[in-house]
Amino acid sequence: MTEETAPDRIETARKLFAGRVEFLKSAPALQFLPDPVAPEVAFAGRSNVGKSSLLNALTGRKALARTSVTPGRTQELNFFDVGDPLVLRLVDMPGYGFAKAPKDMVRKWRYLVNDFLRGRQALKRALVLIDSRHGIKDVDREIMEMLDRAAVGYRLVLTKADKIKASELEDVTAATVAEARTRAAAYPEVIATSSEKGMGIAELRAAVVDAIG
Repeated sequence: MTEETAPDRIETARKLFAGRVEFLKSAPALQFLPDPVAPEVAFAGRSNVGKSSLLNALTGRKALARTSVTPGRTQELNFFDVGDPLVLRLVDMPGYGFAKAPKDMVRKWRYLVNDFLRGRQALKRALVLIDSRHGIKDVDREIMEMLDRAAVGYRLVLTKADKIKASELEDVTAATVAEARTRAAAYPEVIATSSEKGMGIAELRAAVVDAIG
């Protein structure tokens, strides 16, 4: 199989996500996980980082992933099938860093996510979303450490890149890349995205497809 050029990869990914993308199921606990019959790419991020909007932009759907008015409300792993026949699954992980959540909910989140990351052989890559306006926070470092310990490769993706000046985006991108290079399981390339403007979405699609290749 010949190696695709960057434009070819982007077009392959565009065609894939232009096809079948369907919600499969929610898993509030490990016993509810779907059978691992396809490679999976998980999306992780702080509450209110724009994860649902990015998933909708990635798949070209307006309401594939629900955007919640209450950050931290979704405490389940949500699975989406991509491709017909099935090519891959997207996993929308519950948001973290919610200040007002009860301690037992935070504990449940930690157990669910940690066990999923450590034991899911179908999981090929995680994408950790970072708000461009704030950069990497300690709660982001916590999930990065979980991924490092689980030996799950991941990439950092900046969201809401249209909300800051170009010079500020350049600085936060450089800082994010620098931190990624200190992490055992992180890829050094960072993708800056905007769900509203479509910035970086084509590259993100290609990164998802690359992850399962």
